Amino acid sequence: MAKLLYITANPKREEESYGLSVGKAFLNAYKQQNPQDEIVELDLYRTDIPYIDADVLNGWGKLQQGHTFEQLSAEEKQKISRINELTDQFINADKYVFVTPMWNFSFPPKMKAYIDTICIAGKTFRYTENGPVGLLTGRKAVHIQARGGIYSEGPMKEMEFGDRYLRAVLSFIGITDVQSIFVEGMAQFPNEAETIKQNAIKQAEQAAKNF
Repeated sequence: MAKLLYITANPKREEESYGLSVGKAFLNAYKQQNPQDEIVELDLYRTDIPYIDADVLNGWGKLQQGHTFEQLSAEEKQKISRINELTDQFINADKYVFVTPMWNFSFPPKMKAYIDTICIAGKTFRYTENGPVGLLTGRKAVHIQARGGIYSEGPMKEMEFGDRYLRAVLSFIGITDVQSIFVEGMAQFPNEAETIKQNAIKQAEQAAKNF
């Protein structure tokens, strides 16, 4: 039995979002194919995702200097504990599905904050004499991204930084088996939006069968 972590970063409701609709189609198809697997859903807009701020940095600094966890301030304890929870949850999964919209060529800030909780030295990667090495090998991920324009090809391709960044981060921590499913062009071609959505849903359902 595998554990799948389904991560969404969109404040919209599912029926209002192309990406979330495609993501749910993927998840439903996956459940049918893998009824024994455990699925954990993590909505980044409806849970506490701490930013790395002064409290976190100060707390980490104190721990590195030999202070005990109990010597940290209440704010430092709370935020660092939550980051540890999110890191451990990520480590304990076997497969990952990320569902994000494109906002200003990347993804929402909640997604970046979450990435900062899973890139933790000594837990998801480690430094060696030859450079950093990812520790989460043998796992796989899917990124479902909704984009109003066309970014998979053409003149705007080099302006897409969300999927490329996520792939770089996952590779850094050892996850190199990554698929991308794009639902794109709905704003650029509004008359074709429903067709674009349905085609992406079919692609997602097919991908889920072999994930």
